[in-house]
Amino acid sequence: MPLTLARLAREVGLTVHVDTGLDRPVSWVHSTELADPTPFLEGGELLLTTGIALGPYRAYARRLADAGVVGLGFGSGLSHASVPGELVEAARSAGLAVLEVPRAVPFIAITKAVSRAVAADEYAALTRTSEAQRALTRAALTSPAAVVRRLAGLLGGSAALLDANGEFVHVSGDLPELRAEAARLGRGPAGSAWRAGERHLALQVLGRHGYLAVATPEPLDAVDRTAVNTAASLLTLALAGSDAVDVVRRELRTAQFRLLLAGVPVAGVPAGEFRVFLVPRGEPFWAEHEGDFVVLGDRVDGPFHASSPVDAESVARGYREALRAREERVAFFEDVPGSGLLAPDAAAHAETLLAPLDERLRESLRVWLACHGQWDPAAARLGVHRHTMRNRMRRVEELLGRSLDSPGVRAELWFALTA
Repeated sequence: MPLTLARLAREVGLTVHVDTGLDRPVSWVHSTELADPTPFLEGGELLLTTGIALGPYRAYARRLADAGVVGLGFGSGLSHASVPGELVEAARSAGLAVLEVPRAVPFIAITKAVSRAVAADEYAALTRTSEAQRALTRAALTSPAAVVRRLAGLLGGSAALLDANGEFVHVSGDLPELRAEAARLGRGPAGSAWRAGERHLALQVLGRHGYLAVATPEPLDAVDRTAVNTAASLLTLALAGSDAVDVVRRELRTAQFRLLLAGVPVAGVPAGEFRVFLVPRGEPFWAEHEGDFVVLGDRVDGPFHASSPVDAESVARGYREALRAREERVAFFEDVPGSGLLAPDAAAHAETLLAPLDERLRESLRVWLACHGQWDPAAARLGVHRHTMRNRMRRVEELLGRSLDSPGVRAELWFALTA
């Protein structure tokens, strides 16, 4: 515990004349008879003097208070028999504690007491830091989640690991939404700290892996900051290690996909029918092949180019279809003009493709295709007006959702009509 003025007065035997701020910790002791010692002070000191040349008491007390001096120790029995009453009043007005140091108590005794207390505090802080680092290191051997839980316990607050998008991955305790703050920080080696209500929050960047967030009832002290930095380092290493595992897993999946392309069965492929997707990245089964992420599954989120439904024995065909879908800039292979010509079950595909058309429209389409898309010969063969023929073909396009201007679509429809 830090050595306060009140504790020092009790231990050394000092009389309190002004009890303002007795709970303030003493960082060091300085003895001086200068009328203005403030240029030599840093704040937090107990200033000792015998009062030989104090100057005007009010100005003297104000200078010390403004410099951050925690208290004035006045040595009595030398130049003054006791603490001057005017000095006491001036110190009380300035909010400066005053302790009387009797002649029987040498200044060096006070200096030694403060020195011992400071050394004890530093040792305690070092011990706490060492114990916190050991505890966090042991937790890191278990999992990142264990590190987060241990850190929250050490801080007496909350802690969380966030992903690169600022989403919570592991949380211990209660934390507010932090995506906006994570976006503001970006990926640079940075951190931020702020107060929200009665809590103090901090967010630290873990490189490209994510963020470490903490919330505490009090501001972080030196030991707490060391604990947070240690946890951040351990989490960064753990996440970097998981990246290495991902690399190996990706290489394994790529090798599995190559086996599938060669017709060799592998584990992990979805059961039954599925599609082959080309995506930026995905799940549930994905591999990297010739610069593309390939996913085998029923559906994926985001942009994709997909094959028709295939099974584990026809992945190679599905991959070719997905490549063709991307080449034609469509989502599904079925949307590629003429794709039906490559369908494994031609009859089933023809029936599915032509299902929206009734017999009259099917016959009109067959005749129009047989006449190479010429309106007058097709209309004459059917015995209708050329405008009627045009209306029927527009209706075919509406029902099929395809343009008859595409040679591939025409070839596919002709194939379906004659299958």
